[in-house]
Amino acid sequence: MGIKYKVNEKYFNKWSKRMAYTLGYLFADGSVEYWQSFRAHYLKAISTDYELISRLKKELRAEHKIEIIPPESKKHKIKYRLRIGDKELYDSVTKLGIYPRKSLTMRFPTIEDRYLSDFVRGYFDGDGCVYVEKQKRLRIIFTSGSHKFLETLCLKLKNKLALRQTKIYNSRRSYQLSYSTNDALKIYKYMYPPRTKLYLTRKKRVFTKALKKCDNWKVKE
Repeated sequence: MGIKYKVNEKYFNKWSKRMAYTLGYLFADGSVEYWQSFRAHYLKAISTDYELISRLKKELRAEHKIEIIPPESKKHKIKYRLRIGDKELYDSVTKLGIYPRKSLTMRFPTIEDRYLSDFVRGYFDGDGCVYVEKQKRLRIIFTSGSHKFLETLCLKLKNKLALRQTKIYNSRRSYQLSYSTNDALKIYKYMYPPRTKLYLTRKKRVFTKALKKCDNWKVKE
């Protein structure tokens, strides 16, 4: 019998802003596995950002080790993986919509409005990007293998923030939901309300640096 590492098995049993953020991140970079031969249930996450994996470990109060996956070539980055074997944790996240081979078929979970921005920020930290295009436009992109997931995300953001963008683009192996300056600024303000501390530092820094350089960027209602 293998070693039983400690983890907060009930973490996803009760909604909170931190739980919503963590769930959003797992919808991006997380997955579950069931090894029938061992009757083992796993929750895992893989990322090139050590900050995200270490935060997940801390949030779940997991004693499990973070594995380092060497790059396949010089073009690739080191990856970090956290794999947690725990049936109760497995069951709780599957009820919320994270299930085996979810990437192409996952659906947007049912979330109370007060937790939506945290979930979106968590997903963005895992499968989103932000950059300044030609020093003129701020660009935010959400990526997913599931068109249905992005379709619901697009509708929720449009209804909540009165956004203009409604088109989802097919990008070879995935789909993308892209927002330009005015919509992007609205999403930024929504994802990072005052006193928010749970976010990926690298992506938040892109926003803050861009806004300092572009004083003329103001949200147009």
